[in-house]
Amino acid sequence: MSSAADFNLTGFLNPGVEPDDVPTLWALVRARPLVDTFIALFRGGEEEVFVRLHVLREIGARADLPRWLPDELRRHFAYIDPVKLETVLGRLRGNGLMVFGEDGTYQLSDSGRNAVAAVSALLRFGESEDAELGFLTTQLAGMQATGTVTPDMLQHLLAKLNALTASFEDAIASGSEFRILDARSRLSGNMRWLEKGTQILRSLLAGGDTKEEEITPDIARVAHSIGLAQSRLARVDAAFQRALNKIESQRVTLGASGVSSSDAAAWLRSLDIRRIAALADGALGAGPRAQFLAGGHELLDRAESVLSEEVQRMEANTALPPAEAAPVDQAAESEDLGLLIRLTEKLAGIPTATPAQKLVLGGGFGPASYRLSLLSLLGNEEAQAEGPVADLTQMPYDLQLDTTLVEVMEDEVSHMSAGQVVRR
Repeated sequence: MSSAADFNLTGFLNPGVEPDDVPTLWALVRARPLVDTFIALFRGGEEEVFVRLHVLREIGARADLPRWLPDELRRHFAYIDPVKLETVLGRLRGNGLMVFGEDGTYQLSDSGRNAVAAVSALLRFGESEDAELGFLTTQLAGMQATGTVTPDMLQHLLAKLNALTASFEDAIASGSEFRILDARSRLSGNMRWLEKGTQILRSLLAGGDTKEEEITPDIARVAHSIGLAQSRLARVDAAFQRALNKIESQRVTLGASGVSSSDAAAWLRSLDIRRIAALADGALGAGPRAQFLAGGHELLDRAESVLSEEVQRMEANTALPPAEAAPVDQAAESEDLGLLIRLTEKLAGIPTATPAQKLVLGGGFGPASYRLSLLSLLGNEEAQAEGPVADLTQMPYDLQLDTTLVEVMEDEVSHMSAGQVVRR
């Protein structure tokens, strides 16, 4: 552990930049005693860290008698080498994780107990669950209950949800049945944390136990983003099922054995690499090397284009075409609304009703289909825009079509639906 005099971050920063110029870095510097606790706990070899964690957790687990006499520690950890145990206890005591009282007893310090509580919270999640998602959700629940929710904690949760969504989408895009099944199992294992996060967000955005003034715009913005991320995750399970259905339709059954290609792939995945190499030994043969040669007519066509002087001149000519003056008085192209206007005029002259065939036919199949599509817009209340189409849709007429067909046999139309246009 470095002393206060040895602690200097200027070697990591550009000239002229101080740690307090970077707010996020300065927040860590201010919390240096807490960071030093975890540095002392996890510094050293892997075996030392494991034993150190075990001793610290065992000492903190005795809640009824939190103080330990040295002899009690030696008896409790009789399975650890005495010299190694004294080294571990000295390391914990020397770095402020454990204190030795005036009464000759050991007990955890406040920072040591906080470290044990944080590690215990991470270790409590099952193998099928995502420890990070569970930890972040429980931390958020505690902060929400005490009214200390911060945008940073919400950002961590949002980043985790987006990472989960990306990993699930990658599994679907891979087309691998096994990756999709693993991802689906992972989603099922974390479903309770997603539901818990949804409840926390609803309570947070609705006010809940938190004072309204504590819901800052940053917190509200990130909370809404988390809600969207959770909605995407809720729809992923349906995407998993669609992908599995597609794979199921492509699965091959090996003869009449009832063994499918998925079963064979799962069996191969259970073997080690040496067994797979032994199975492949002698099973693969050298394939014939095909020679693809062009026929005589292809060669002749190519030679003709290469030897032709005219073709060579065309390929060698890279000059741009001569410039031309752009027309300045050319009218802009406009849509021809003649058919629409004439149909509107015909409708205006209908007193009560007229057959739809009479209004639709004329000019061929294209104009007839166009008129029929316009008649289908009659009475459409959503078409409120200005213009000829809106004028047509707002006319007091309705198109009533039957399921039967009438024979036409003219203007490129063989049959059309029977119906009539009726004035409202």
